[in-house]
Amino acid sequence: MALSIRELREGDEAILDRVAKGVFDRCVQPHWLHDFLRDPAHHLIVAIDDDIVVGMISAVVFLHPDKAPQLWINEIGVGNAHQRRGIGRELVDATLALGRRLRCTCAWLGSEPENFTAHRLYERAGGNGAPCLLYTFEFGDAQPTASD
Repeated sequence: MALSIRELREGDEAILDRVAKGVFDRCVQPHWLHDFLRDPAHHLIVAIDDDIVVGMISAVVFLHPDKAPQLWINEIGVGNAHQRRGIGRELVDATLALGRRLRCTCAWLGSEPENFTAHRLYERAGGNGAPCLLYTFEFGDAQPTASD
């Protein structure tokens, strides 16, 4: 496997034309992808094998009026056929390095309590797990409108 890890930027949208099954929860939507890559606070790092995206990690730099920037790791996905090969760890390591380059004071993420595979990945990457209570507020599934 000749795996490469790279951050996508505006203009790299075509790289996501070929994505392995299981990397994203749903099909990539071109208009949302363009907006995501255009926003300097949003970051998408991908793992590419033989011109196919086999893994991704997304993160957002949070700015605060009273503290230094923090990096929130939103989501990690590795294609079904590419799991357990260290790709998730490479994506996490690349994202933590990005956070350091951006002068973030920390990176953080959440994980479902039953996602033991993810827990092992995060702990091996140096993360410290702690119980937390996550509240969610559902607004429905955002759908593009005719004006989008």
